[in-house]
Amino acid sequence: MTELVELGKSGIKVHPIALGTNFVGGYNLYGDVNEEEGKQTVRDALDAGVTMLDTAFIYGPRRSEELIGEVLKEYKREDVVIATKAAQRELDNGDMVIDNSPEFLKQAVDDALDRLQTKYIDLFYIHKPDEDTPKDEAVQALYEMKEQGKIKAIGVSNFTVEQLAEANKDNHVDVIQNEYNLFSREAEDEMLDYTSANKITFIPFFPLAAGLLAGKYDENTEFEDLRSNLPFYQEDQFKDNLKKVEKLKELAKKYDEDTAQVVLAFYLTRPSLDVIIPGAKKGGQIKANMRAADIELDPEDVEYIDEIFKNK
Repeated sequence: MTELVELGKSGIKVHPIALGTNFVGGYNLYGDVNEEEGKQTVRDALDAGVTMLDTAFIYGPRRSEELIGEVLKEYKREDVVIATKAAQRELDNGDMVIDNSPEFLKQAVDDALDRLQTKYIDLFYIHKPDEDTPKDEAVQALYEMKEQGKIKAIGVSNFTVEQLAEANKDNHVDVIQNEYNLFSREAEDEMLDYTSANKITFIPFFPLAAGLLAGKYDENTEFEDLRSNLPFYQEDQFKDNLKKVEKLKELAKKYDEDTAQVVLAFYLTRPSLDVIIPGAKKGGQIKANMRAADIELDPEDVEYIDEIFKNK
């Protein structure tokens, strides 16, 4: 039985492998969105033992939250931890601006509650920092929502360590979600030290580098979607990165596991990195990802992976 982990200081316990749901109703992110398939993936995850779903206003926009709200009615509310995010304010012309003002964030919580058809949201994130709002004032607005019982935990995303420290001035932040994977390890410089010292859970996005760390590509693979713009997919880096992934594939054989699961297991050895939200669209993929929480890597293998992907 996998041990559940606490989100920061919130008292909320979750399975270490959560489900990211930007593909559920994510019309503005993916071309081929099938709503029923998306809802079924959410059901598959919950039925497999996933306890936390990660969504956001901007997925759709709005539609991901609405679809998850529909599925949520089929389950006991207390058995599911819902995380959502807001910071994007839509202008009359349809453009989005980033807004962390207390007034906007409070309204965003109420709007998300309506879309999710629930009385409370377990974890509510400020999705991105704006340029003007003091971060502790933005978090204070969410703390007031927490006092009213509308949310249970407070998160921030895409914040620098300095912005996080400002946001956490009153010790109200439970979770930060930032980019982190074996190709993008900046969080190890200062962020993980801060989160560990302040009992804040660090959740990485892009944990498998949009599929590259799953070991399914070779140098002939071509990309025409968002991956074509990511640094670790650029031609010079891509070939070098494939060589590193080959070493992971060999190591995975020792554990009789897929490459992706060994990578996820490595992440769970990092301080304060207690929850991961790998993308998965099929039930089998979800169950495979969940195995990562039960893999105990030998210390020398943790060091080996660390050395392969050292920032040089």
